[in-house]
Amino acid sequence: MDVVDARTAASHRSQGERWDEARALEIITEIKALDGATLPILHALQEAFGYVPEEAVALVAAQLNLSRADVYGVISFYHDFRRHPAGRHVVKLCGAEACQSMGGAELASCAERKLGIRMGETTADGRVTLEPVYCLGLCAVAPSAMVDGKLVGRLDETSVETLLAGLEA
Repeated sequence: MDVVDARTAASHRSQGERWDEARALEIITEIKALDGATLPILHALQEAFGYVPEEAVALVAAQLNLSRADVYGVISFYHDFRRHPAGRHVVKLCGAEACQSMGGAELASCAERKLGIRMGETTADGRVTLEPVYCLGLCAVAPSAMVDGKLVGRLDETSVETLLAGLEA
């Protein structure tokens, strides 16, 4: 993935399909024969719906002959799985050592102030979800972020404020 300038990082992303049990069963059926199918199924469901809906947990458990607790355990262990829909835009701020040494904590505080939310929350209007991420592999251009799947490096408070202001409603 290419690193982009903060000014061009703000792009609208898909919200995913509306929850549909038949579609979820179709996804599960396509993947369930794989060894270790739980993770690929959960990723596919999140890709389709934008999150892993509560209703999907029982379906996955039943189709894979697992308990719902087993499926919840996988979802809660892996931080990339969402239990609720994300905002129209997702901003992930790196919190690894290189980014922290270059002012990452201050940028996270700046983003929280600008959006009026804390890490892990979504703005009341559903516009932006702010998430921590441990490492984006952009240590040479720290501090960095991922905005709607696009990598952004060499951030400072001004570029973070510009980036956030540029996210479409």
